[in-house]
Amino acid sequence: MRPVQSTAQDRPVDHIVVTATRTERLQATAPTAVGVVDRAAIEDGRATVGLDEALRRVPGLFVQNSGNFAQDLRLQIRGFGARSAFGIREIKVLVDGLPETLPDGQTQIDAIDLGAIERIEVLRRPAGALYGNASGGVIQLFTVEGRDEPWFAVRSLGGSFGLRKYQARGGGRSGGWKVVAHVARFETDGHRDQSASRSTVGNLKLRYDFSERTDLTLLVNAVDAPLAEDPGGLTRDEADGDRTAARDLNVALDAGEAVRQARGGFVFHHRGDLGQLSAYTYVLYRDFENRLPVRPEQGAGVVTFTRVSPGVGAQFATGYRLIGFDHDLLLGFDLQHQDDDRRRFANVAGERGALLLVQRERVTGIGGYVQHVVHLRDDLELFGGVRFDSTHFDVDVDFDATDTPSAGARTLDAWSPVGGVQMRAARWLSLFASVATAFQTPTTTELADPDGGGFDPDLEPQSSLGYEAGGRVVTDRIRFGLVGFFLRVEDQIIRFEAESGRDAFRNAGRSRRFGIEADWQWAIGAGVEWTGALTWMESEFRDYATDAGDLAGNAEPGVPSWQVFQELRWTHRAGAFAAAELFAVDDLYVDDANRIESENYQLVGLRAGWAIARGNWTLSPFVGLSNLLDQAYDGTVRLNALGGRYFEPGPERAFVVGLGVEGRL
Repeated sequence: MRPVQSTAQDRPVDHIVVTATRTERLQATAPTAVGVVDRAAIEDGRATVGLDEALRRVPGLFVQNSGNFAQDLRLQIRGFGARSAFGIREIKVLVDGLPETLPDGQTQIDAIDLGAIERIEVLRRPAGALYGNASGGVIQLFTVEGRDEPWFAVRSLGGSFGLRKYQARGGGRSGGWKVVAHVARFETDGHRDQSASRSTVGNLKLRYDFSERTDLTLLVNAVDAPLAEDPGGLTRDEADGDRTAARDLNVALDAGEAVRQARGGFVFHHRGDLGQLSAYTYVLYRDFENRLPVRPEQGAGVVTFTRVSPGVGAQFATGYRLIGFDHDLLLGFDLQHQDDDRRRFANVAGERGALLLVQRERVTGIGGYVQHVVHLRDDLELFGGVRFDSTHFDVDVDFDATDTPSAGARTLDAWSPVGGVQMRAARWLSLFASVATAFQTPTTTELADPDGGGFDPDLEPQSSLGYEAGGRVVTDRIRFGLVGFFLRVEDQIIRFEAESGRDAFRNAGRSRRFGIEADWQWAIGAGVEWTGALTWMESEFRDYATDAGDLAGNAEPGVPSWQVFQELRWTHRAGAFAAAELFAVDDLYVDDANRIESENYQLVGLRAGWAIARGNWTLSPFVGLSNLLDQAYDGTVRLNALGGRYFEPGPERAFVVGLGVEGRL
């Protein structure tokens, strides 16, 4: 593989290296829209509880968080993921090179502690050609790396709504071994009734360097989250009347979830004379219970499963010269499997009642990819690639109280091509354009028959085609990016709420999205930096016939037309900092018919802290204020919810105060 440009004449001012493109690239010359969030933006003055704290500064990415840890936050990239019923959907998530996204395309992030994250990369175009299923965008998280000297750090914080979080991490090096360990305990009473949560997360990263060119890393992660209550959605009148209330049925049936999960894996790297070889393998175990607000007479209100999910993958990158041009070649594959033992029970006052369903769900996804880059000149490259994926779903229904027929198996295949061009127009200016594709199979949850066992035979995969063009300006003081995009989505998987109260899904015909994204960082001077992000996007159905009529021309719900992030940060060389930020979001529809809207809102936050260094010790007190103007807003919306319960109110004005201590031994 050709190395990243390193000569003084060619090297851009920005030295940030990204890997979301599957190979190391300078961010300034990456051939697509890719953003980077560093440790300061993740941690300084923040509670490190939700990804929304760090990711609001990324254009094209919209995060909703109502503090409902049973449903998780809603995360979307250019509209992908807006339809998720829970967790993250249509977006590939990786941590330290291991996929968090399952082969069916669903992602849970309850095992990710933001306090352990060093850096986040966000690739915003469809990325099926590299990552396969559920790759409308890619989010890569990297945990804190080990250090050569022994060290440890502790951080304790408290805040509004009974927030308490304690974390400790540390490590060091001995010979070829380098280790870092992290553990965090999180508790909150929640800002609404029925919204308390408790969890403990642990991480271990143990790396052995065989040589300067070869290393192997052991990654272990575990989470114990015995409590995550679900306050449910409210109608508009209910939310406006009491924003701290929970839905009465959620309280009566003790809606919420409990999860235990552990994963262990290895990541291998070798940089040889012929190229770079990378490989990974892992196995995940998950024990899950979800209590839904479904009355016993309406069906199954308690869902449990145990999951075993192994995976393996490898890629090889090499470079060569042919016919007077330099070429880069990337070859790779991914293989994932999940085996779920799923059971459904009646929910009797929050306890398991009669057993209604026992079924075994298996999903196997395999994909192979190739990408080729031709360097026509030192400042001009063409690239193209393709990936083929096959995802096989299989279900065995051992017991079904409804005796409804069930589908046994489905196999869904997809080809995902990509192509584009990247040009260094000047030392400070890079331009790019691309055409890319992605596809999303239904998850096992989406395929499930809401009224019985087995799979829905009518639900099809979703596919998308995206065009983007943009550029970056990088100087000593300014980094600026501007991107325009156009997307076509076919057979979009749409969530609605069945009469039983369970989520159900169907395919829409076609939709289109187009928009502009801009982001910048400007070192103004005197320690002041201005960071901003703007997103404007229009999205609408082009073909969507329903029993209620033709919805073609309607806006896609859950997707705002614009959003703005602005931050001014002052940093003193003595270690003090202060920051003020604004996050503003436009109105958005909450139903396919476009009858109901969630109103626009503006959130203002303040953060400040001071890293006081004394010898080998650093003390870091900090304070943060969120929703400073105490604005009433919808933290999350539930699209097409039955009974008009679309809205989950966001938190009121809140504070966090804490202290970090770090020492070198």
